[in-house]
Amino acid sequence: MDAYDEFRVVVNDEEQYSIWPTALKVPAGWKEAGVTGDRERCLEHIESVWADIRPRSLRERTGA
Repeated sequence: MDAYDEFRVVVNDEEQYSIWPTALKVPAGWKEAGVTGDRERCLEHIESVWADIRPRSLRERTGA
């Protein structure tokens, strides 16, 4: 297994999700969401929790 085969789910202040290799430090402005695994597992988790992909600030402005 390559060092970049394991990922973590990360989320930013706008509640936008992404995946990031566990071998790298989480970038500034992002925090761990508590899920790690292979790419597929992480993407499946994001799909299950991120129904509205608009940034949090836009959702708040539109009253969603």
